[in-house]
Amino acid sequence: MLRLSKRLWHWFTRPSVLIGQGVLLLIGGIGGIIFWGGFHTAMGATNTLEFCISCHEMRDTVYQEYKASAHYKNASGVRAVCSDCHVPHAWGPKVVRKIKASGELYHKLRGTINTPEKFEAKRAELAAHVWETMKSTDSRECRNCHSFEAMDFEKQGRRSRREMEVVALEGHAPDGSSTCIDCHKGIAHNLPKTEE
Repeated sequence: MLRLSKRLWHWFTRPSVLIGQGVLLLIGGIGGIIFWGGFHTAMGATNTLEFCISCHEMRDTVYQEYKASAHYKNASGVRAVCSDCHVPHAWGPKVVRKIKASGELYHKLRGTINTPEKFEAKRAELAAHVWETMKSTDSRECRNCHSFEAMDFEKQGRRSRREMEVVALEGHAPDGSSTCIDCHKGIAHNLPKTEE
């Protein structure tokens, strides 16, 4: 057995004599395409609403809140799904977010938020983490859909119009806030009790 494994290792590591370099390149190219296609497919599949709510922790809590929000049902019929707000659209930041999200599997296995009571106990911590991330990216995911150029300030309420016009012109609201999440916490999910 040892002799066989040494022969296999030697065959694997020696320069090719039996197989042409073009064949090896072709095999590597096809393998790369299959890997990239699988990777891209997996990235897309994990960005769907169905994937996000496949865990009861999400389906029974934040999904129910989201269904009552304007991001789910509104006059224009445009719906934002979980990944629109929580996953960057650009490829590099998206991969980083997916790697960070793999830590959520650990908590899924541990049952960290597997009951409504446990979820509520962690809600403030979870929300603070999401808000911190959104603030650090200048609410990048909000801005993927919302832009000052597309806003019709005339159709906004008086207070909203006053605040949004100043932010559009000066880069910050009169109270000093400067990014979407500063004013719009709780837009799609219930606020933690400490924030109400």
